[in-house]
Amino acid sequence: MSPSAGGLVVFLLSVQVIQSQDGWRVNYRQTDVCAVKGSTVYISCDYTYPHGIRYSDIKDTFWFTKEKDGEPVDLRTDSEYSGRVTYGYSSDWKRCYLIITDVRESDSAEYKFRFMTNKQGQKYTGSPGVTLSVTGFQVQMRRSAFTRLELTCHSSCVLSDRAEYVWYKNEENIKTGPSILVSSGSTDRYSCYLRGYWNQRSPAVYGPQRPSVSVSPSAEMLEGGSVTLTCSTDANPAANYTWYKEDGTSDPHLLSEEPQLVFSSIQSSDSGRYSCTAKNQLGRKTSDFILIPVKYLPQRPSVSVSPSAEILEGDSVTLTCSTDANPAASYTWYKGDGTSDPHLLSEEPQLVFSSIQSSDSGRYFCTAENQLGRKTSDFISIDVKYGPQRPSVSVSPSAEMLEGGSVNLTCSTDANPAANYTWYKEHEDSPRASGQIFTITDFTAEHSGNYYCEAQNEMGRSNSTLRLITSSGASPWPITTAVFALTSSIFLVIIMILSVLMIRKKSPQSSRPAERPENNAQIPPAEPCYATVSFSRNQEDLLYSNVSPTRPPRRKEEVEEVLYSRVNFVRTEM
Repeated sequence: MSPSAGGLVVFLLSVQVIQSQDGWRVNYRQTDVCAVKGSTVYISCDYTYPHGIRYSDIKDTFWFTKEKDGEPVDLRTDSEYSGRVTYGYSSDWKRCYLIITDVRESDSAEYKFRFMTNKQGQKYTGSPGVTLSVTGFQVQMRRSAFTRLELTCHSSCVLSDRAEYVWYKNEENIKTGPSILVSSGSTDRYSCYLRGYWNQRSPAVYGPQRPSVSVSPSAEMLEGGSVTLTCSTDANPAANYTWYKEDGTSDPHLLSEEPQLVFSSIQSSDSGRYSCTAKNQLGRKTSDFILIPVKYLPQRPSVSVSPSAEILEGDSVTLTCSTDANPAASYTWYKGDGTSDPHLLSEEPQLVFSSIQSSDSGRYFCTAENQLGRKTSDFISIDVKYGPQRPSVSVSPSAEMLEGGSVNLTCSTDANPAANYTWYKEHEDSPRASGQIFTITDFTAEHSGNYYCEAQNEMGRSNSTLRLITSSGASPWPITTAVFALTSSIFLVIIMILSVLMIRKKSPQSSRPAERPENNAQIPPAEPCYATVSFSRNQEDLLYSNVSPTRPPRRKEEVEEVLYSRVNFVRTEM
């Protein structure tokens, strides 16, 4: 190979081929032509035709590579070759040639020569034709020792051993020779050319630039939609791509080894930070992270309680509502049992009780909502523990209690957990009974007194007020005995009065007729006669005792007044 002064470079395989048919013949001087892109190519041939045909009978000659409607297309009429082709022929020597300037890789094809006479049907095409291969210079890479690469300037054409190559680094001439060594990972651009054809330099080879990532569609991404991430960079040779998702660990999660990462139905779990790497023999680069924010409605909220241990009255308690949503959800707290309209409490993620009370016990739930939807949590029960309130005592029956009867004392209070009950009598250390109900059977005077109950649980204890329990028959005598004694005493008094009257009637003074005072003199009134009645100690005790627990004891004067008012006093004249 040697470039001519005119810039014509043709690499030939000089194998002569002759095609003939009944005296028709085209002889191509080469079957294959290899040319460097940008050079000028010369293809030559000669032809013959049968005897009886004169040169003046040759109507037309041309070269072609394509056919249209079964007929060859003259290169001179093909727009792709406009201004770049020249025909030539010699009538004496019957020679033909084709010149193509500034050849391109697209010019690679099979070229054929055709000639026709002015007689109908007399035409001939030399086939097979000449194959033209247009090539540029390429930089080939081969890994050398350690991290170094050997770059070689290569052409598919067979070139002379005397061919001289020139190397460029970032548009600067650095060396001549068939190859050079460079460091792996270099971002510099290397190219080469054949001396004399500087304008036909090889494409530069270089490592990837930092890749860029594009997202389609670029608008808001909703859960369930189709999303495509595309990684691109400038590199030669072309880069290979790898996609990663950052999950918070040191090593990102590898997803794909394609230029595009496709989500046919993107989910909330796909939200996150993504990056891609571009790599070729010369180096590797990683893109910046890109955030993929998938929009989705809230998941079912979860509720947590702090502290999670037993809740005591007066404690500080916080309920927290949380969910996963994009955009972020707003929260609402409710208290209710699900049977009626719940009571709205708060519109914050946390519901705080600075000093929780027993009345705060109940069932709570929260809702999480964004513009895509709303979800409600499960119910959570809050059970506030507290000590017993002051107990109250009720008595049954509530009427007067007779000796020998039965009475129930019931103690009740509000406590969580439920209280245990113990019964005491005033001024006694030992309990009388345990349980909510204290039953006294066969009631006697000994049972009378003040009682109270104590309610206790693990949170504390509380005592009721005193409750007085008495009997209408607290005396050692039964009431029937007292009535009999009182009746007998009155009967004895009456008999004694009658006896006195009878004695006075039998006396002599009583037999004399009464003298009337003269002149209507006023008779002085007779002095009253009193009967003396004595009572035994037991009778006095009976009269002074209470008949009912609700009536206070009578004074002795009152008892005597009642007694004497029931006796008919007899007046006698002394």
